Amino acid sequence: MSSQVKQQHNKFDLKETLIKYKSLVGLLTLIMVVSILSPSFLSTKNIFNILRQTSVNGIIAAGMTFVILTGGIDLSVGSILAISGAVCASLLVSGNNLFIAVLAALVIGALVGFLNGFIITKGKLQPFIATLATMTVLRGLTLVYTDGKPITLGSGELALNFGQIGGGKILGIPTPALIMIITFAICAYVLKNTKMGRYTYALGSNEEATRLSGLNTDKIKISVYTISGILASIAGIIITSRLFSAQPTAGNGYELDAIAAVVLGGTSLTGGKGKITGTIVGALIIGVLSNALNILDVSSYYQMMVKGAVILVAVLLDRKGN
Repeated sequence: MSSQVKQQHNKFDLKETLIKYKSLVGLLTLIMVVSILSPSFLSTKNIFNILRQTSVNGIIAAGMTFVILTGGIDLSVGSILAISGAVCASLLVSGNNLFIAVLAALVIGALVGFLNGFIITKGKLQPFIATLATMTVLRGLTLVYTDGKPITLGSGELALNFGQIGGGKILGIPTPALIMIITFAICAYVLKNTKMGRYTYALGSNEEATRLSGLNTDKIKISVYTISGILASIAGIIITSRLFSAQPTAGNGYELDAIAAVVLGGTSLTGGKGKITGTIVGALIIGVLSNALNILDVSSYYQMMVKGAVILVAVLLDRKGN
């Protein structure tokens, strides 16, 4: 009898473990299947390529995790990426030093993020509507600022130094991948070990209870949107550096990929539940999937369908798990 109970207990544990780490199981399964279909998939060169391609979405998704944990959403990250990259590129072309150009881009991201949070809290607007408006305004502003044309950096020493951010390597590892790793490490620490992290989870779990406990919920919301804006601007710097130019249409649809990475990582869209480690896995799932579909020469039209189906299944599994 005790043996039978033990077997049932082991089965239960296995089921719970699979549910708890379903995103990681999905990533490992995807890697295994693709490596069988294409032996070149696991080559060092391709793995670094995946990390480089994943870095931009991963960094944006890290900021989006904070926002979604509070029960919000940020649709403006793609436009923040574009305007930050455009300002950074224009300052470099004008002869400003690298530090000033990068700092200006980061300040723009922080200001727009702060504005998003301010509009949502003080204007009492839904995050979806507020950030949709910001997204549209910023996209138009970027087109006006660039006159609808790319801002090319050229091939001077300043441009080459700047290009190391998006295209260089440190100890053989792509610089964007290292920036992504550092970003995730900092975000994980903040969420797990600081008051800011605890307040973020509390706000997403029950906003009214958090307010009644004496916490400034408006300040918390403004902070998470500011974090999202800064990380989107970092992504913009990386993209501009990699391409040696700022494209006025850069970042189109990036907000959807970031949200997808967060959801695939197990963070609840209703807030209060999720981890940054899950977002890492979610971003890698999207990166590996995109890379695999390209290696297997799947049409871009079908790629969109596959990505959509994967996201839908992930959300359904998350609801079932809850």
